[in-house]
Amino acid sequence: MTKKTVSIVSYLLPIGWIIAFSAYKKGSKSSLAKFHLEQSFGLVLLGTLTNLLLALPLLIDPVFENLLLLNNMGMVILWMAGLISAVYGVRLPLPLIGFYFRDKFQFIQ
Repeated sequence: MTKKTVSIVSYLLPIGWIIAFSAYKKGSKSSLAKFHLEQSFGLVLLGTLTNLLLALPLLIDPVFENLLLLNNMGMVILWMAGLISAVYGVRLPLPLIGFYFRDKFQFIQ
């Protein structure tokens, strides 16, 4: 896989991230692929954590469903921004949160 392909595949579902990570480890190492692997992994972690935290109040009162919906809409917008930057082959961090994920995941070397 090329570095651009690894970058794009890393945003396509968790199985796509695993495929992109294994291709990265096997020899498609580049700073672009590493950057997008970090961004997409961080986005998945953030989405999972915020959904879990917002689902707890939902058990008490269904009014919190709107917060969960807004959170998921925001995650989709961030996912699209990451995918677009991967398609164009640029290292553009995710808006508002992307700089938190830079060089934080040591297993992506």
